[in-house]
Amino acid sequence: MNSSLSIFRKVAVAEGISYLLLLFVAMPIKYLLHYKEVVKYTGWLHGILFIAYIACLIMAWQEQKWKFGKAVLIFLASLLPFMPFVVDRKLKDERPK
Repeated sequence: MNSSLSIFRKVAVAEGISYLLLLFVAMPIKYLLHYKEVVKYTGWLHGILFIAYIACLIMAWQEQKWKFGKAVLIFLASLLPFMPFVVDRKLKDERPK
């Protein structure tokens, strides 16, 4: 059975990848090649994964009994490129409860 921590880590990596695709692939295509649809669909995918990130964060927070400050820092990490990967690495050694 997967713990909410392991599910959160998987969602965090997927959300991080979607954010990088949006910023470094879709946005340049939109502005350099004037192809707006790529941002529309990549943005939708990223939005869905961001919502899943928040939902899984809340579940992992409750299960792991993290302090409020830790949960806030993990949330803030989702707003910065590459940081979801740092979060994944930091949580890698944390044991599911």
